[in-house]
Amino acid sequence: MYAVAQIMVSVYASPSGAISAPRIVFFAYEAFLCLLLSNAFRSYMNRKRWLSLGISGLMPRVMMSVVVMGVVMYFLRIPVSLPLGLFTRSVVFDLNNIVGFSFIYAFLFFLWAVFYFIYNYFERYNKSLKLEASVKEIELSNLKSQLNPHFIFNALNSIRALVDENPAKSKQAINQLSNILRNSLVTEKKGLTKFGDELKVVRDYLGLESIRFEERLKTEFDIDPASNNFLVPPLMIQTLVENGVKHGISKLTEGGLVHLQTKVENGKLKIRIRNSGHFHLNGNKRRGGLGLVNTSQRLKLLYGSEAHFAINNEKDNFVVTEIIIPHLNNS
Repeated sequence: MYAVAQIMVSVYASPSGAISAPRIVFFAYEAFLCLLLSNAFRSYMNRKRWLSLGISGLMPRVMMSVVVMGVVMYFLRIPVSLPLGLFTRSVVFDLNNIVGFSFIYAFLFFLWAVFYFIYNYFERYNKSLKLEASVKEIELSNLKSQLNPHFIFNALNSIRALVDENPAKSKQAINQLSNILRNSLVTEKKGLTKFGDELKVVRDYLGLESIRFEERLKTEFDIDPASNNFLVPPLMIQTLVENGVKHGISKLTEGGLVHLQTKVENGKLKIRIRNSGHFHLNGNKRRGGLGLVNTSQRLKLLYGSEAHFAINNEKDNFVVTEIIIPHLNNS
């Protein structure tokens, strides 16, 4: 577009209404250089995370950058002007021309930067709206799952049976139920919570279910200490563990195992949930296993292509759910 505009202006300004082939080549080269510099600038801004800066921190950086790019652009034109016969030393190195053309290029780069930031602002705004809608939907789904009458009825029945038999354990169970309900109601709006807090919810949930299933439910944890440095979508792990208990272990007469393992490798958190049972995608959807779909959508919104989510059947009647997420600040 820039090259076409230059050519049209030159044709209009020319007395004969024509423009020479060397000048057309020069304008095309000029536009190509602008494209290269703007792309290099964009890559540099993304690498330095300028999009997360405030106006006070962003403006000085942008202004300085476009001035430097304007000067660089002016002198990068020289090598191609020589073979095209457009080079005149006195004109090219005239201070007024250097300052004037550098200013024009700097202004063009500044306009490009403004449009780029506006575009990214609306992109991020739309993404945040989608994420907020997804978080709300998942919060409602989890509240519905955790606060439904069956869950509360089963938990309270288990606690009631313990009151006389084991008062200390019944008190612990009441605390676990309270923690789960409280966590459901105060889920962070931004969609991220500390891994350690999420792990507490998972332990509380499995603790309550262990009372109901007794020896039919076995649990194992293999947690990498570095996992605590990560933020995860709230209630995500708990939802997947709950799916494993509800659609897997509860269907088995002999019960089964829930094994939660985490590992940090190459700056990413790997979460692996292994539970007894068999995974039927269509069947799980009919039985309300929408947590799997919500989890996949939520990970995509939060991390894009950097996240990985998979659920598969393993030998010996086990289901394995695997999640891999990058480190992400809650900002």
